[in-house]
Amino acid sequence: MKKNKNTSLKKYLPMAFFAMIGAVCGVLMVKYINRAVPERPLISLVILFIAMYAAILMQLIMHEFGHLVFGLISGYKFGSFRILSFMLIRDEGRLKLKRLTIAGTGGQCLMSPPDMVDGRLPVFLYNLGGSIMNIVFGCLFLALSLALPRYPIAAAVLMIFAVIGFALAVMNGVPMHMGEVDNDGYNAFSLGKDPQALRAFWVQMKVNQQTSLGVRLRDMPEEWFALPSDDAMKNSMVAAIGVFAANRLMDQSRYIDADKLMEHLLTIDSGIVGIHRRLMICDRIYIELIHQNRPAVIENMLDKEQGKFMKTMKTFPSVMRTEYALALLGDKDTVKAESLKAMFEKIAVSYPYQSDIHSERVLMDVAALKAETCDE
Repeated sequence: MKKNKNTSLKKYLPMAFFAMIGAVCGVLMVKYINRAVPERPLISLVILFIAMYAAILMQLIMHEFGHLVFGLISGYKFGSFRILSFMLIRDEGRLKLKRLTIAGTGGQCLMSPPDMVDGRLPVFLYNLGGSIMNIVFGCLFLALSLALPRYPIAAAVLMIFAVIGFALAVMNGVPMHMGEVDNDGYNAFSLGKDPQALRAFWVQMKVNQQTSLGVRLRDMPEEWFALPSDDAMKNSMVAAIGVFAANRLMDQSRYIDADKLMEHLLTIDSGIVGIHRRLMICDRIYIELIHQNRPAVIENMLDKEQGKFMKTMKTFPSVMRTEYALALLGDKDTVKAESLKAMFEKIAVSYPYQSDIHSERVLMDVAALKAETCDE
């Protein structure tokens, strides 16, 4: 019961935090609205609401920019920079604009880490860089707001920018579990104390680097995917290696081995984050479809929460591949399957990781061949 309470607390903590930010911004709006344009309060309200959303976007950009700046200072190399679904990625030595949507994330700055030396890696500044940048710009906006008492609407807008900057700095910088993951502050202070988690962090960054270079998981060094112990995977950073190991088995066409490993990973007490859990269920649904194709088993995995997740992540390649297999092998709807495949190819053009696209095409071909075999 205690564990369930803790899980619920972690789940709703981010929502409570954003509600608090909204409440503070609301107080600021009420405070300044009559002073700004007393004869037209609606205009002030619209301006301040727009300012609040603009501030979130701007401070999000500054947060990821902070990771980039302090990552470069720490010896990391640029990999990709994403805000919302727009992503700049280095491809064949050039920066290219791609599209990637990941539920629950507003942005991400991924970098290539330096080599580990004596089991050590600089992680403090890289992880806290985003919060540092939010504080810097928060202080700047606060100073500008206080310097403009004669211009209440401008002062209010700048104060909102400052409040949101400080809020993001606290939410990401103060060590805590946010939802189902550890935030930047937790990682910054804990990675140096846990050698296995530190190596797992390095491996994740290297896997991303190799993926961006077009290398498939099956062709990466096998030692990167050594399965950690169940106890070690209570740490979310270490648990990601278990997920990568299952993904690699999928890319090696070792579907039964992958399914057994994913079944194990989904039943143990671990730090595997929600999005990885849902994507593993997608893979297990796919494997069931191309092997025994038992409707009751598929229905059990494809519950309401899984369906909601797949709808939210409907443009993610592995989700689209699973939907394609469901249409082809589950519903026997070739028209829908071909429509999904066409949509997949359209999204593939701007998807940043072409090695993933190649892997998913192989899996779609396997599903198509299975459908042909069943029809004979």
